[in-house]
Amino acid sequence: MSTPSKFVGARVQRMEDPALLRGQGRFVDDFHLPGMLEAAFVRSPHAHARVKSIDVSAALAVPGVRAVFTLQDLPLSAQARLPLLVPNPAIREARTQYCLAKDEVCFVGESLAIVVADSRYLAEDAAAMVEVDYEPLPAAAGLSAALAAGAPTAHADLRDNLVALVKMSYGKPDEAFGQAKTIVRETFTQHRGCAHPMETRGVLASFDSATEQLTVWSSGQSPFLEKKCLVDLLAWDPERLRVINPDVGGGFGPKGIFYVEEAVVSAAAVKLKRPVKWIEDRREHFLATTQERDQIWETELALDANAKILGLRIAMSHDNGAYLPWGIILPWIAVTTTPGPYVVPNIGIDLKVVFTNKVPTTPLRGAGRPQGVFAMERILDKAAAELGIGQDEIRRRNLVQPEQMPYEVGFIYRDGKPVIYDSGDYPACQAKALELADYAVFPERQAAALKQGRYLGIGIGSYVEGTGLGPFEGATVRVQQNGRVTILTGAAPHGQGHKTTFAQICADHLGVGLDQIDVITADTNAIAMGVGTFASRITVNAGNSVHVAAQTVRQKLLKLAGALMETSEDDLELAEGRVAVKGVPGMHKTFAELARTAQGMPGFSFPEGVTCGLEHTEYFSPVRSTYCNGTHVAEVEVDIHTGYVKVLRYSVAHDSGRLVNPLIVDGQIQGGVAHGIGNALLEWMGYDENAQPVTTNFGEYLMPMATDVPRVEMAHLESPSPLNPLGVKGAGEGGTIPAAAAITAAIENALSPFGVKLTQTPVFPQRIVQLLQASGAYAKDGPRREAV
Repeated sequence: MSTPSKFVGARVQRMEDPALLRGQGRFVDDFHLPGMLEAAFVRSPHAHARVKSIDVSAALAVPGVRAVFTLQDLPLSAQARLPLLVPNPAIREARTQYCLAKDEVCFVGESLAIVVADSRYLAEDAAAMVEVDYEPLPAAAGLSAALAAGAPTAHADLRDNLVALVKMSYGKPDEAFGQAKTIVRETFTQHRGCAHPMETRGVLASFDSATEQLTVWSSGQSPFLEKKCLVDLLAWDPERLRVINPDVGGGFGPKGIFYVEEAVVSAAAVKLKRPVKWIEDRREHFLATTQERDQIWETELALDANAKILGLRIAMSHDNGAYLPWGIILPWIAVTTTPGPYVVPNIGIDLKVVFTNKVPTTPLRGAGRPQGVFAMERILDKAAAELGIGQDEIRRRNLVQPEQMPYEVGFIYRDGKPVIYDSGDYPACQAKALELADYAVFPERQAAALKQGRYLGIGIGSYVEGTGLGPFEGATVRVQQNGRVTILTGAAPHGQGHKTTFAQICADHLGVGLDQIDVITADTNAIAMGVGTFASRITVNAGNSVHVAAQTVRQKLLKLAGALMETSEDDLELAEGRVAVKGVPGMHKTFAELARTAQGMPGFSFPEGVTCGLEHTEYFSPVRSTYCNGTHVAEVEVDIHTGYVKVLRYSVAHDSGRLVNPLIVDGQIQGGVAHGIGNALLEWMGYDENAQPVTTNFGEYLMPMATDVPRVEMAHLESPSPLNPLGVKGAGEGGTIPAAAAITAAIENALSPFGVKLTQTPVFPQRIVQLLQASGAYAKDGPRREAV
């Protein structure tokens, strides 16, 4: 029986927010257990050094210090390197971290020992007293330098720094370039940046000696991944290990992997038989939490006489830092994203992944796609300028058309499946974004501003994102004996509004209000299996699991009520927590009554066709990824005296399939654009020639403020995906992915009177001033008059 949609598609206020706004959230650091100890880590000040010895005696002598552990103090199973979580046959050297450094440290911030004390203050003081005898080694500090012959190696035992060399292609790119009317070339560089959620990482582990149960609370995105790694590293019984992600104050990707601190804190709790907590401070986040990028893109685009793309060639180098916590997924996604919404019939990729003595890189909001989109969008801008056509026109001529769907690109995606765009109207999306931005009359605004000595610019960025990655996510829907409905899932929210979204999906099937539904997430005891919240995958995977499970529970309710009331299921309806006979007032069974009946009575059988329990568990597994898309248009003003860039307007047309809650998607896009503005203009994780970090606080590493982020004008297009029952696609990263490309293009457009070209991000004010000076734009008393 079909159910009319009441909640799905509605702009419902988030269920999570009242508690959070009242300060009633429960984050890891809000848990204070009896007898709890606190931990601090001893971290390397060197980017690369041999560890000759570690003396912990002075730290152990400090009153209140309960233990100091180095690698040899951990269980034998935890003295090996971390497991390689995402293997790839192209990886030449699968180098991962030890839980605590063994005989070599390979980036500033790598942990060597843990100090456990009565308070964090004592632990920090004692950690400073641990004496480590280092033998400094040459560091692989820069991406290009690390690839040079004879360069210092990031690991002393390796012959070079090349992690992987990947060649991929489709079509005949060399032939395409031979036939080209126009060939455009440019090299782009992408900065290294951090995640910086409001809540840093944190772990609390508690071991119950009576039950031999180990419980771990962590500020993460993947509780089942954490459990899997802990089972291996601690040689632990899976049935005696529970991992919970309570309220999490942001993640953005780096919290989705497994970190050494999670294993070490858990091992310490078991060994000491007392709860142990570690909360990452902000400086540690700068030093030890995974980052994203540095990348260099050597890009060539071939076009015919009508500005239609014939081929694309890319040589991309990616700095993976010192280790491989997430394999080479990040650069793989980046290069396979480059075709975007365009028809690119021939493409050739040479990808080099490189070790350096820096913090490892893993996916961060957008997961490589912002870099791939930046390269594609900026090379299109350069081609448009050389051919004398508009930014919008060159894109319009090359967009995949709706009638080409499903459109097979030619690449194999990170999930091992072909990249096949499932649905979407890319021309309509671009047209809508341009309409929102008043793009057609922008030249008039620009000319009027120029007469006033003001420099306005406009830029476009479009993208396609693979979302809803498998392998699965699960959900249980259960009607409790008090009549309330519970949803249990391994999905791990950290700001996305999962509880609201799942409740909306479930409520439509069961005919109850959202206030009658409880949602339990991110607890490995709540459901048998799970994967995690990352890669814009949860609405597709867990959302469809809730959808199917709720449908099944609905049928169970109808069948049981029909049997009890001796009525055909077709004559029944669900509303307000009851199953009622249509048109017969007072003839109904409440959910509570039905739930108690479904629990059975000792010695009595169920009616024919009725099964025990009003619950169902479903694990939805997608056939392949779904692909959302969007177009962004940024309008900026550049102060040519100071280099300051103000984003005046920002317009987004976005298609993530059927929307469960447009209000939540609005928030995802607004927040994603804020993140993208940071990427474009502010955020830069700097390292010097010795791989020493030089931006380790918020005075040096800048983040966007409210005054930097305009209210985004947005429109939602809905092209339901044919690949899942709900027709949904992911929406969590689209606000970020094309932002740097659109904003950089807008800055370049604003500075077109001076001939300034931009090929890297972030675009700092001082960089703009330097480029203007190099262009001869400044006379002794300021800008040239003819430029104004």
